[in-house]
Amino acid sequence: MIRSFKACRGGSLAKLCEMYSTSTLRCNISLNQSVSRNLKFSSNQIKKGLEPCLRIRSPPLLNRSIHTLRPSAAFDQSVDAFPSIIIGSNGSISPQGSFAEAQAQFLEPDQTLVESLTSNIKKANIGIVAHYYMDVELQSVLTAVQKQQQLDENRNRIAIADSLAMGDFAVKMCEDGASSIACLGVDFMAESVSAIMSKNGYGHIPVYRASSKPIGCSLSESAERESYRAWLHKGKSENTNPLHIVYINTSLETKAVSSSIVPTITCTSSNVMSTMLQASSEIPNINILYGPDTYMGNNLVTMFSTILDAGWDDNRIAKTLHPEHNRESIRRLRDNIDVYPDGNCIVHHMFGKEVVKTVKEQYDDAYVSAHLEVPGEMFEIAMEKSLNGKGVVGSTSDILKFISKKVLEAASENGKSSRRLKFILGTEAGMVTSIVKSVQDILDKTKCNNVEAEIIFPVSSEAMMGVDDDELAVVPGVAGGEGCSTAGGCATCPFMKMNSLDALSDVVESVIDKEQEKVNLKSHLPPNRLEGKKINGVNAIDLGTEPILYMRKFMTDSTMPANLVKRITS
Repeated sequence: MIRSFKACRGGSLAKLCEMYSTSTLRCNISLNQSVSRNLKFSSNQIKKGLEPCLRIRSPPLLNRSIHTLRPSAAFDQSVDAFPSIIIGSNGSISPQGSFAEAQAQFLEPDQTLVESLTSNIKKANIGIVAHYYMDVELQSVLTAVQKQQQLDENRNRIAIADSLAMGDFAVKMCEDGASSIACLGVDFMAESVSAIMSKNGYGHIPVYRASSKPIGCSLSESAERESYRAWLHKGKSENTNPLHIVYINTSLETKAVSSSIVPTITCTSSNVMSTMLQASSEIPNINILYGPDTYMGNNLVTMFSTILDAGWDDNRIAKTLHPEHNRESIRRLRDNIDVYPDGNCIVHHMFGKEVVKTVKEQYDDAYVSAHLEVPGEMFEIAMEKSLNGKGVVGSTSDILKFISKKVLEAASENGKSSRRLKFILGTEAGMVTSIVKSVQDILDKTKCNNVEAEIIFPVSSEAMMGVDDDELAVVPGVAGGEGCSTAGGCATCPFMKMNSLDALSDVVESVIDKEQEKVNLKSHLPPNRLEGKKINGVNAIDLGTEPILYMRKFMTDSTMPANLVKRITS
């Protein structure tokens, strides 16, 4: 049952989308809170930039036959100004452009939904870990529930975080007595959360996904191809002292298979650079195989080249990057990185040439952020600006910290003139919920009334397209504009958006009813492809978790695990 919807107000359509497979996207759209329709989009058409064929099926009560809409000319995809959300004092939010309006519409959640979910979470005794890329409506409700929990009982059963921290928060919730965990993300995240819980003695506590259907990830799946394994075998055979650094956003199976081929350690977008620096300081002639994210790997090589080209001397490198490194060692490290050539994230892949051109020409005065996964040109802009304190490259957490820091600095100056700080958000649009909350908290605590933060989405300003239909004037999606994904929106992940508020509510309600939990939620458990399997005589789950444990050891004491170093050099 749909308990929440995005209404068509002021020209903005609201969409509740569920990806039933990798080839078909179905959206329930509520118009004027009364007419519900189903739309089907061919993702291949959208991904190739063609105008999608739209088939509208009216519900039985309308007694209308299926008909096909003929798309009219798409909105102009050239970009002069990006949509944005301006955050001011006293909680003010001002969206600019239809895409921003769609995001801002649910930053202030329905209090009835908040109260209902708060109550049901308590009854179910369930913990919820959610990724930063969740839908704005869902994130806003979760943030409000989190605040309510802290007020009511000083207990936090909700965490919104990056993929690594989700597992840590789940463990803390189990320690606090949670009897189940809902994981809002893609399948490999639920799998990782479950594995981390198991390693900490909570393998008996179930982890539930929001959907009974697979929730995929284009990046994760790129590492499950035979070509990836062939690349690892080639890298091992052709290089001395090979180390595979695998992005954490991959399945447990990928980590297990990789570990069986070549010494492997997991990394996050926050620690990948420090992992490379430390490994190469301990093993100077190391050869690094980085995958599967091609953009991230190439961007890391670009970072090292930029540092060298900028003329950093040995002292600055030792002070800023790593005490055991100098210009020669950084050059050697850069030249010894082999990047997998065919892996990318469907969202970050969308920041194309028109977007980059507009950033350069129209937003020179803005701070620029870029996730390590974004394409080279967008990354290079942020990288160049970061050298002068005008940008940041890194993880979602790094971007959030940078924006918060700049706003706090401006708010603390207590100047008399008004200031508006502009930030290009070079990552998934779902991040805006956490950013808005952080900025509002800073302005409130500093009692600052003359500083605003404008969060700019580097995408086409019109994330919708026109159709020749009196009742349905616009539909989510574009005719192939830069910065837009198959979700029908811009810079949003269609897989992440399978985690809806309604889906979460259904999971929580099923947990309350123990009989329903046994029947309804069995298909919501994480993938379990490695259960009972061995690779080269070794337990596959142990092989899959080994790279994660190596990373955790490195995060604890900033050194490479001794047994990993032994494997690399033997």
